[in-house]
Amino acid sequence: MKGLLRKRMLEEWQTSWENGDTCRKIYNIMPSVSLRPTNWIREDVIFFSQHGPFPSYLKRFHLSDSDYCSCGGIGTALHYDAEYIYTVSWHMRKPAPNFEQEWLKRVANNLVTRHKIRGIIEFISKNRDIFRPP
Repeated sequence: MKGLLRKRMLEEWQTSWENGDTCRKIYNIMPSVSLRPTNWIREDVIFFSQHGPFPSYLKRFHLSDSDYCSCGGIGTALHYDAEYIYTVSWHMRKPAPNFEQEWLKRVANNLVTRHKIRGIIEFISKNRDIFRPP
């Protein structure tokens, strides 16, 4: 009985996850639900959800007048990961737009690249003023 209830719960959860209209960025990285934890920490969630101190996110919620960062680029998580001059020590190669989802999946599943992302998010959190547009 317990096994049947667990199976039914996972099926309902999976259906809800597949048909949901929120968290699609995370869904594209992790399309299957699981009872096993992902071992993601705060910085991982911020980067992969793109809900954080990024001008593009802040502009979306009218918390900033601009979606540009201080260098003039669009301030997305990927911009800070691959292009922004102050995060160069953590840079990774920027994927082609048509491979971005696959790139995010690979980065999410690789502890070395997740450590780079954590470094970027920690740096942004400590130095927010240099990321604002002039």
